[in-house]
Amino acid sequence: MSMIRPLWFMSVIFCSIAVMDAYTGHAAETEALVRVVDLNVGESQTVRLCNGSEVVVKLLDLQEQRDSIRDAVREARVRVSIDGQEAELVSATYHLPTRIGEVQIDCSITKGYNSNGTAESWALDKDARLRLWPAGSPLLRPGTFIYPVKQRWFAGLTQMCNEPTYVDGCERPTLKQIYYHNGLDIGGSEGLTEVIAATDGLVVSTGLDVLPEHREDTPVRERYDVVYLLDARGWYYRYSHLQEIDESVKPGRVMKMGERIGSLGKEGGSGGWTHLHFGIAARQPSGRWGEQEGYAFLWEAYLREYKPKIIAVARPHRLILAGEQTTLDGSKSWSTSGSIAEFEWRFDDGTIAKGETVTRTYPKSGCYSEILKVTDAEGNVAYDFGIVQVLDGDHLDRLPPMIHPNYWPTQNIRPGDPITFKVRTFGTTDGKEVWDFGDASDKVEVQSDGNVNKLDPNGYAVTTHSYNTPGDYIVRVERTSRDGVSGVGHLHVRVESNDSR
Repeated sequence: MSMIRPLWFMSVIFCSIAVMDAYTGHAAETEALVRVVDLNVGESQTVRLCNGSEVVVKLLDLQEQRDSIRDAVREARVRVSIDGQEAELVSATYHLPTRIGEVQIDCSITKGYNSNGTAESWALDKDARLRLWPAGSPLLRPGTFIYPVKQRWFAGLTQMCNEPTYVDGCERPTLKQIYYHNGLDIGGSEGLTEVIAATDGLVVSTGLDVLPEHREDTPVRERYDVVYLLDARGWYYRYSHLQEIDESVKPGRVMKMGERIGSLGKEGGSGGWTHLHFGIAARQPSGRWGEQEGYAFLWEAYLREYKPKIIAVARPHRLILAGEQTTLDGSKSWSTSGSIAEFEWRFDDGTIAKGETVTRTYPKSGCYSEILKVTDAEGNVAYDFGIVQVLDGDHLDRLPPMIHPNYWPTQNIRPGDPITFKVRTFGTTDGKEVWDFGDASDKVEVQSDGNVNKLDPNGYAVTTHSYNTPGDYIVRVERTSRDGVSGVGHLHVRVESNDSR
């Protein structure tokens, strides 16, 4: 935070905020450890970190890469200087804070996303927003934030901040207004995946019922499927598309971290796919409410709670024309050992490639889900899937089918346990979904509704399957339209041995 900001502004955003007084009878203060600064290229500010130290941060350069189809920003890179030490950052899109000298820093948003997106979501008036923490500091104070859904990391489809969003399952090139995602979409299984409070907080709205004092000058936008909580940092948390809201979640109630909010669904403006839209809003340097990019907070919380040994990251998705090249990138993958020993890509055409990044040409339209397998030096293995949406340049209105598969439960699965698999296809009502569960069992055909009615409670086709032996299983599901264009989806199911109970 710049030292030239007025004291009232600092106290509202970053200092200890006693927002709990009115309803607990005592101050329950939590300091926001992050410091946020908005800068134009060439501008610098002195920032006092949460440990009291000061650094001079300068924005040196901004480069934004747009695609040829929608003119959407696909990557934004900024070059920054911290006390004279330079480094390059990529804005959001699954990137974590980078250490530079004595700070950790990230870039959550740049101005290009405002040009054909939703500028009011971020409240950014300058070229870029930078966020800083002391080196080695947690991003959020331990014990104040947890992962908001009870399922595995990357258990299914996601759409994180600054990622151009699928509209009804696909990116539509004819839509010039782009919704760059300003929250965190966590895909899951409708009515089965449990949503919990990520923080202690005051329930300020449940559906259409809002505490009167939170209707003005707040980010609260009530809707029948939405719950807002306010925490002691002064941040508002939005939980959207809930199929069901727990009857105990009422405005005015103080919830404890981990308490049940409801079940994940596809209500409201979900586009028809089941997910939790999890958003965090905070006062920004412009003085207005804007998104507090939360991917790194989810990452930190998940690692602290579930202690995975390795995580593969092949996201975000790609959008190209048939005949074009795209680069798939696994460099954001992570291991407790400190490095990934091997990156292996298995492609839809049966070929295999090695390397952190690979470049491929897609001659035919379709929606591809390419498999990334990462292995660390200790032999730990993880999988993720890079989605590539390939359009026919001569028929941009003919979108390839897009598939959303999901399953439940996603954790602590043992041999013989029944697993519920759900799938919905977007973009076609032709054909059927064909499941291959990756264990040499017979393939299974189902048929979802093709998203004809987005909110249809029976829109997803459901089947069950169980595995006889422990292991990592790559599940594939495919559906093909009448013109022969296919959409493919994958899931990674890990079956634990009974000895690990």
